[in-house]
Amino acid sequence: MAERVPLDILAFGAHPDDVELSAGGTLVMAAMQGKKTGIVDLTRGELGTRGSAELRAKEAAAAAHVLGLEIRENLGLKDGMPEDEENAILALIGALRRHRPRTVLANALHDRHTDHGRAAELVHRACFLAGLARISTADENGSAQKPHRPLHVLHYIQDRFREPTIVVDIAGAEEKKYAAIACYSSQFHVPGAAEGNIEIPSASDLATPISTPDFMAVVRGRDITMGRYIGVASGEGFESQTPLGLTDLGGLI
Repeated sequence: MAERVPLDILAFGAHPDDVELSAGGTLVMAAMQGKKTGIVDLTRGELGTRGSAELRAKEAAAAAHVLGLEIRENLGLKDGMPEDEENAILALIGALRRHRPRTVLANALHDRHTDHGRAAELVHRACFLAGLARISTADENGSAQKPHRPLHVLHYIQDRFREPTIVVDIAGAEEKKYAAIACYSSQFHVPGAAEGNIEIPSASDLATPISTPDFMAVVRGRDITMGRYIGVASGEGFESQTPLGLTDLGGLI
């Protein structure tokens, strides 16, 4: 098996579509710049009100193509967040050592959905522990994995507004972000889905806060708001629990 090329950015999401909604533009922009990106979903989203785990897996694969990802994996942890923290963190450590990212993106530190803050905590802990040589993990061939600790861990902003530490300019990447979100027709209102080849939920599926026709206006509005912080048309905000360093102040907007 060929050795994997380390990723520049690896984004983790508690559920399929978490990353697309809050950091999709950042991943698109990075891919446009030639950087290698990926997503690891912690769960299959099987507790979701609409759709199914199987359908969401198909939607996630379609979204990965739109985002230009190098890899997308699902750890298959129990939705609602697992009680067995040790196995969950070891699974996360395995993914971090497998893909060796420079930067990790993770769920919001606090949010409406309780899984988001829980996932943020687990990923943050795993990023530190993945650098400890005395924690043993193995790859798919049974070979010992080498320790790896990402340089940066950033938490994207989700349903609840939070003051960003940094804002990424995603101007020019917005439409691909929204196209990736539209791949999840089981979760969101996708205009024209009935006329196209997009699989839509059955009439028996219940409405949710994100399935209404006006939800995408909220997403777009958040991107515009974040962009205004740095004087650009569209942006995505992130929080850091540690100081961030620059080698060149000219990189500041």
